[in-house]
Amino acid sequence: MNDRERRSALGDFLRKRRASLSPEDVGLPTGSRRRTAGLRREEVAQLSNIGTSWYMWLEQGRDVRPSVQVLESLAAALKLNPNERRHLFFLAGESLPPYLPPHKESIGSALQRMLDDLTPNPAYILGRRWDFVAWNDAANEIFSISSAAPPHEFNLIWRYFTDPVWKGRFKNFDQKATGMIAEFHTASARYVEDSSFAELIEDLKRISPEFNRLWLQHETPGSLEGFKEVEHPYMGLLEFDHITLQIPNDPDMRVMIYMPLPATRSKLEKYLSKGSPANESKR
Repeated sequence: MNDRERRSALGDFLRKRRASLSPEDVGLPTGSRRRTAGLRREEVAQLSNIGTSWYMWLEQGRDVRPSVQVLESLAAALKLNPNERRHLFFLAGESLPPYLPPHKESIGSALQRMLDDLTPNPAYILGRRWDFVAWNDAANEIFSISSAAPPHEFNLIWRYFTDPVWKGRFKNFDQKATGMIAEFHTASARYVEDSSFAELIEDLKRISPEFNRLWLQHETPGSLEGFKEVEHPYMGLLEFDHITLQIPNDPDMRVMIYMPLPATRSKLEKYLSKGSPANESKR
């Protein structure tokens, strides 16, 4: 492929990737009705912090030389996975720099207020590696999230397979574990160059025979939503309908909400109104 063909392929790649994204995918307002699907060129330029005209030249296959920083900005703006990021750098004629793991995950005050306002519904936010990013008091009371569990202090998968307290609280452990591992397989495949996934998986294989067995099965992912039962040491059996919501401007994060059935809601309201000194802290 000569330079001209490569630039043309780069423009085609950028156009197709731009067309595959909606404003909601990248946290932009939908606005007025669009004649064509996908993001506008000026929106990609805005998200990448580059000039609109300069971005248009890239799509047109003109002889411009994007820097490594610009390519990284485009990769982030267009939500490229590791393979797509590698292809972008190849088409731009640049060597692929070392993979930089995503920044430490956090949320803003508005999302934390939303979690708090959901009380007495237990709710928490999971990051890309299924780490707890934030939670409300009800979730902390049910799952003891704020009590760190080294070496993967706030990871849900780690706790599920290594913490006997967690195992004891969930009904139908094996059934839920199978679905959870299938989903985690999919998550880890999206970040093949993120060493933190590999470290967590290897630690789990070493510590948990159950995880090791299920990890090798490669089950098809299914829905983790639906009816959940939790055995609490003080409140007894708690029953929930569980749903998962995705955060539009950060699709790697998910909001997990447990909606208590009427009898459980009554138990939670009474228990939370008394306050529990054991789980007052919040990450």
